[in-house]
Amino acid sequence: MRTNLQVPFAEKDQAKALGARWDATKRLWYVQNVSDLAPFARWLPQGSDRPTASAGAGRKTEAASVVKTGARYFKLDCDCLPWVGCTKCRHTLEAHSWSTSA
Repeated sequence: MRTNLQVPFAEKDQAKALGARWDATKRLWYVQNVSDLAPFARWLPQGSDRPTASAGAGRKTEAASVVKTGARYFKLDCDCLPWVGCTKCRHTLEAHSWSTSA
């Protein structure tokens, strides 16, 4: 599971040393398939389940995912930006009345 992080520029080297990776397309840091998010707690977005000191030493904390969708929600088969589009998902975007042309 991918977890996006909010890492200030001044702390990017610290996040990278812990295993965070930079997504140049979305311009944000993230971690992939990390079972313990405690080392990244200070960079988790507001509103996510942050591991806390009261969770107990050695105890794993799992971040719950909250999926928010609207009436016009549809799933893409790739991780591209829908307003940019790609050849893989262009047909799906057009079928849902998304215009990718400028």
